[in-house]
Amino acid sequence: MILEHIGLSQINGSLVVLDGVKGVQYDEMAELHLDDGSTRVGRVVRVDGDRCVIQVFEGTRGLSLVNNRTVLTGHPMMMDLSPELLGRVLDGLGRPIDGLGDIYPVARRDVNGAPINPVSRVYPRNYIHTGISSIDCLATLIRGQKLPIFSGSGMKHNELAVQIVRQASVADGSDFAIVFAAMGVKNDVASYFRESFESCGAMERVVMLLNLANDPIIERIITPRAALTVAEYLAFDLNKNVLVILTDMTSYCEALREFSSSKGEIPGRKGFPGYLYSDLASLYERAGIIKGSKGSVTQIPILTMPGDDITHPIPDLTGYITEGQIVLDRGMDATGLYPPVSVLPSLSRLMKDGIGAGYTREDHVTLSNQLFACYAKVQDAKALASVIGEEELSQSDKQLMAFGRAFEQEFIGQGNTDRTMEQTLDLGWELLATLPRNALDRCDAATLDKYYEPAKARISKANNK
Repeated sequence: MILEHIGLSQINGSLVVLDGVKGVQYDEMAELHLDDGSTRVGRVVRVDGDRCVIQVFEGTRGLSLVNNRTVLTGHPMMMDLSPELLGRVLDGLGRPIDGLGDIYPVARRDVNGAPINPVSRVYPRNYIHTGISSIDCLATLIRGQKLPIFSGSGMKHNELAVQIVRQASVADGSDFAIVFAAMGVKNDVASYFRESFESCGAMERVVMLLNLANDPIIERIITPRAALTVAEYLAFDLNKNVLVILTDMTSYCEALREFSSSKGEIPGRKGFPGYLYSDLASLYERAGIIKGSKGSVTQIPILTMPGDDITHPIPDLTGYITEGQIVLDRGMDATGLYPPVSVLPSLSRLMKDGIGAGYTREDHVTLSNQLFACYAKVQDAKALASVIGEEELSQSDKQLMAFGRAFEQEFIGQGNTDRTMEQTLDLGWELLATLPRNALDRCDAATLDKYYEPAKARISKANNK
């Protein structure tokens, strides 16, 4: 039996307190009916005996202790799900805002999801093609992985997100969809995302959730959960391979900090709640592949590191939970290099099992290792050149410096082009071919004969023309 509770005990910011409530549950949804006929939605965020605290999504302006009637629904927040969601634009709570009408649900699910039984998980293998060489070759995104992008304020992570949405695909040609959730973004950024997806024709395979900077913080906390609920439906009910892009997770964490402070909880590092790790894990661990399903959920959370500090709690904890990271470099960004991916601190811990023969190409692992090794030596040569000058370097160090410049300009700084995996790997060998064969200490003779020598011959032929 659903009861209606008359009046409120306290109002504190966006929180209201209700006394004398029996059987209320944490995360239960509530409806607040005002005297003017309007209805507001809230969520139970604390339970203490027969007292509960409700966070009101639309805020408490206009509420008083006597002018509303509260109904507890008896269930957590539910998300309407349907195949019609593809191509739609929703708000942070999953409600349509594109003017195309309501979603007629074929299923309704709890936005908090359900944990995946570890026994039912399938180890990720196949890769997702992004068309970006620095990611595809050196930090390959594997289907079912969670691979965050660490950026900084003002850098081109939004452009990178749009490029990934435009170019991403799966190698085997199976059904592919993208769930894109933007949290705490300004109106112009939200318009940029929407117009970019529509102009490139990607919108038909995208479900877009937009939480704007002026929307309530409680909505921002729900947004990634709603996005992942959509992704799980598309993956495990409709058997699609789903890529979830969440930007910006820093906005989410700051909303969580503000929300925690409003509840009077004891803060942890940098004022963030002590449960930030487990809260982020409850989102990131919803990526994966389930035994018996043809679908998968892959995550790319994007976060801006406050003060470019990779040891800040948000990137620090994210790094513990996820399987690698892609780091953007402010120095590269300042020189106009795009995408400004910093190769050496970037890695994908699962790529070793999803590349090579049968997945990408047999030389992928060797090429990746050799490019990493050579680029690391470039940094040593740069450090030496800063002390003694580039003119005083040895011939081998000068060759490394030339390789480093070409690698950054041609391989990393590819711009908005979409490269196939074959083009990326071939370009890698052509760059290595500018170095002497004896400098490639991570490659066996057979691989060098098959890939290095033809690349060297192509360069020689092009130079003789």
